[in-house]
Amino acid sequence: MSDTPEMFDRLRRFPDIEAPNLFAVDAADRLILDEAADALAAAPSGSVVVVGDHYGALTAGAVLEHGRSEVRVYQDPLTGELALTNNARELGFTERYTSHGLGEALLRGARVVLMQLPRSLAELGEISQLIALHADPEVRVFAGGRDKHITPAMNKVLAESFSAVSASRGRQKSRVLRAAEPKADVAVTFPMTEWLDEFGLDVVAHGAVFAGASLDIGTRLLLENLGKIDITPRDVVDLGCGSGILATAIALKFADAQVVATDQSSAAVASSIATASANGVGDRVRGLRDDAMSTLPDASVDLVLLNPPFHVGAAVHTGGALKLFEAAGRVLRPGGQLWTVHNAHLGYREPLKAAVGESQAMAKNAKFIVMRSIKAS
Repeated sequence: MSDTPEMFDRLRRFPDIEAPNLFAVDAADRLILDEAADALAAAPSGSVVVVGDHYGALTAGAVLEHGRSEVRVYQDPLTGELALTNNARELGFTERYTSHGLGEALLRGARVVLMQLPRSLAELGEISQLIALHADPEVRVFAGGRDKHITPAMNKVLAESFSAVSASRGRQKSRVLRAAEPKADVAVTFPMTEWLDEFGLDVVAHGAVFAGASLDIGTRLLLENLGKIDITPRDVVDLGCGSGILATAIALKFADAQVVATDQSSAAVASSIATASANGVGDRVRGLRDDAMSTLPDASVDLVLLNPPFHVGAAVHTGGALKLFEAAGRVLRPGGQLWTVHNAHLGYREPLKAAVGESQAMAKNAKFIVMRSIKAS
């Protein structure tokens, strides 16, 4: 117990963005572990599951503070999974946990689930349904987060899958929602599918995907302007693919193109594959869970489509977008193009020019701008 503060101090976010205002552990991590202490002490070996661990604090706490082993972990972002790997190596608990996808193998027979609450109600709904379906009937769920991100709707979502839902007292602007008694009649309703009549597309999305199966306004603007692309690409990347709308649309537009739908989110990659298959281009769209195309060779791509994030977790931070611009510049062939849609006020023209090449606005509305950047020959 006494070495826990030192343990938390040693945790890093790497390879995710690191900055003075970005942290690898927060008050919610500490509160979740404290609230679950008695349940963790009583849990049989191999029955503890961690969901949504940002950078490894929950897993490290369960293993090093509470002496658990055979802990099963699910992290949607690849950067979180890699950060946990690095932190486990540094702190010496690599052999005491295993990483899994979100499904039965993760949750079968779970007695204690520690969870960082996702921002999306849909993601919370999918996770809750799967816990209720696969975990032990005696499972206890401890789902925590910062007060400013917890809403009454989260209690309602949990109550759809569990008969007993309550909240802890707050501490350091954080709180834990507790759930138990999984309902016997819970059905898994994800992934969800929506028909976009305007573009003639079926969109399939798991709960963790940004905007779900709907079309966010930035992607809409880029989608509306794909007809302005003046090259015939052989190799295309939908970078930060989300539900795979852009990957599918570009595969439909260019019948000979091979498309990689890549994202650090496992839910996004799975959704993109499903969306492509639903629209008859599954044979030409490949899913790739990766961090900023790190596994793609230099100068191997003709066209990159990108709707970059402007948040890192809950913090507004442009580092993630700049990293993706640099990655696009690396993988594009000479004369290849990066098409980006972003908030117009962010002023990305110069960073795009520096990372890729000459950049110009191709479309604009009240909030977003579409930029084309051409890789110098």
